[in-house]
Amino acid sequence: MKRKLRSGMSASLLAVAACLALHSPHSLAARDAQTILKETCQGCHTPEADNALSRISHQRKTPEGWLMSIARMQVMHGLQISDEDRRTLVKYLADTQGLAPSETDGVRYAMERRLNTVEQFDDQTSQMCGRCHSGARVALQRRPAQEWERLVNFHLGQWPSLEYQALSRDRDWFDIARKEMVPLLAKRYPLDNPAWKKWLSTAPKSEALVGDWSFSGHLPGKGELAGVMSVTADGSDTFKVSVKGQYADGTPFNGDGSAILYTGYEWRGNVTIDGVTMRQVFAAQGNAMQGRMFEAEHDERGLDFVAAKQGSQRLLAVQPGYVKAGSETEVTLIGSGLTGKPNFGKGVEVVEVVSQSPEQIKVKLKAAANAQPGLRAVSVGTLKGPSLSVYNKIASVKVIPEFSVARIGEGGGSTPKVQGRFDAEAWGKGADGKPYRIGVFPAQWKVEAFDDRAKEDEDVKFAGTMQADTGVFTPGDAGPNPARKMSTNNAGNLKVIAAVDDAGKSLTGEGHMIVTVQRWNNPPIP
Repeated sequence: MKRKLRSGMSASLLAVAACLALHSPHSLAARDAQTILKETCQGCHTPEADNALSRISHQRKTPEGWLMSIARMQVMHGLQISDEDRRTLVKYLADTQGLAPSETDGVRYAMERRLNTVEQFDDQTSQMCGRCHSGARVALQRRPAQEWERLVNFHLGQWPSLEYQALSRDRDWFDIARKEMVPLLAKRYPLDNPAWKKWLSTAPKSEALVGDWSFSGHLPGKGELAGVMSVTADGSDTFKVSVKGQYADGTPFNGDGSAILYTGYEWRGNVTIDGVTMRQVFAAQGNAMQGRMFEAEHDERGLDFVAAKQGSQRLLAVQPGYVKAGSETEVTLIGSGLTGKPNFGKGVEVVEVVSQSPEQIKVKLKAAANAQPGLRAVSVGTLKGPSLSVYNKIASVKVIPEFSVARIGEGGGSTPKVQGRFDAEAWGKGADGKPYRIGVFPAQWKVEAFDDRAKEDEDVKFAGTMQADTGVFTPGDAGPNPARKMSTNNAGNLKVIAAVDDAGKSLTGEGHMIVTVQRWNNPPIP
């Protein structure tokens, strides 16, 4: 039985409210953080020297990490705190006890909700920690050894059946956690790190982010887009945001919203694009922003995002990023401060500059029939940036992501479906025989049974439908299905197949998709 919260709010609703709070600006009427810590937190966390509090002062986390800690206090310990005070506290703790940019390298995918990422951790970390949640959740916090040990104790106290679960009952989990994992984590993710102290002393002021930003993006199932994001100040570390752009097919990508900056670089925004609210999770440093935008209700529907502040000089992207030998094509260079003549390397000629501005240069290219296949460095004047792929034929096709999870939903319930969204990535072979990525190509899509059991259970019939021209898979409804054997649900085990046409020759690539049940526990860091 679920414990009833004092506020009457369910754990799932609390998670949604908490996520909304993270992306929302503060009210000027909110109490200051020190008052909240004293009046709300000191009931359990005892004062220590130098205005420290037990447990709290001995950890560093991302905004999402601090948000999850406070939400857990509400769910498990009956903490009563207003949304406004929670926002204030998350802001204060993330700013004063956060992570330096270098400390989030390699694990930002968790905050960016890239939930099909296959993690790469050592076996022991994967087995001891990653069997219940992502390894990134561990890697996105910092503690001294004593606090890591207390975290181990907390796990066993909060989930006493932990030692009887898979990858726990086959070993002395508690002893391994205390004697091996605690020293490992304390060394790998220490509380005291020169990188954090340096960042605190050198972090730029948030005013530096005000201005216009040229951006480039890619949305699986839709394609490339580009435009300008305008940022205006709206208070201390808060902003108003306006986005004006379009996809390569001409579809507009316009909207407005707000954003807040944590830790001097952690940008979190809510922007409504054509009536759909999208979250922004970016790392904003200097004249560059990079991260992901995704729908608030469907985080699988997201796009990669990279931006450069106008007035700086940076070449962000080439759209599309490939040309076939012996052919002509039109490409667009996206960036900021683009001046000078564009150059695409040996064997690629600029036939015409169709249009040119500091943010976009549209050119018509011709690749020589004998141009060597491979990557070309692209430059505009003195600026260098992404490469252009020259190919004469496609050698192979990859389905991206190679492995993914979709989820049934709706069917009378409130939990939405989680789609599968795929790209077909073409690869070639260079003059040296080594493979190189050409780029994302249009494809025809279908799904097939992954194995004999999936074929016997007719998973293709029941698990959902694949849009043939977009690579977007929509799962079936949740709940028992009387038409299936034993009235089971619409889960399935499927192959995802993309067919790309190359001068009349069809090349296929395969991926693997599990269609499974609803995601009941959906924290900010999975």
